[in-house]
Amino acid sequence: MQEPVRKARTVMSESDIHRVLTRIAHEILEANRGVEHLMLLGIPRRGVPLANRLAEKLAEIEPEYVVLERTGQLDITLYRDDLARAESRIPATTIIPPAGIDNAVVVLVDDVLYSGRTIRAALDALADIGRPRTVRLAVLVDRGHRQLPLRADYVGKNLPTASSERVMVQLAEIDGGDDDYTSDQVQIVDVMH
Repeated sequence: MQEPVRKARTVMSESDIHRVLTRIAHEILEANRGVEHLMLLGIPRRGVPLANRLAEKLAEIEPEYVVLERTGQLDITLYRDDLARAESRIPATTIIPPAGIDNAVVVLVDDVLYSGRTIRAALDALADIGRPRTVRLAVLVDRGHRQLPLRADYVGKNLPTASSERVMVQLAEIDGGDDDYTSDQVQIVDVMH
């Protein structure tokens, strides 16, 4: 059987990603009126390095934001609704900042918002851990095609796509050792048979 032809086009460069993360950091601070009660939780895999990058930017702008005390990761593996259909996944570690999430303004961070099912799973996981005051969502890319009534509060780029296309985010922290990795970027890949 012949391999499908993959046609890719880059829609965000490394500098674009840097710029939108800086903008999102400012938007988060403005909406929250500073860093009080603010916590970032990245959703593995690529949401974690994005949350860490956002946290660094928040700390640059507002030095009272202490990255290690206010940034963590939220594993959603066991909360997914596609566990029976998807290939097996090894759960990641959930790391909650020392102060906990009760009464916090939690910003969930992910790379691509698509159907909304990952975020639904994240909300379920979060509810088992504590009761935040508010939950917000920051994504690098919103590609549409929602199956659930969810939206992101902070979006790097709205990227209309066809259902047959795939959005691929490459980040040094995750993809740096891969042969295909050249730089941080976002590509739309169309798989043509």
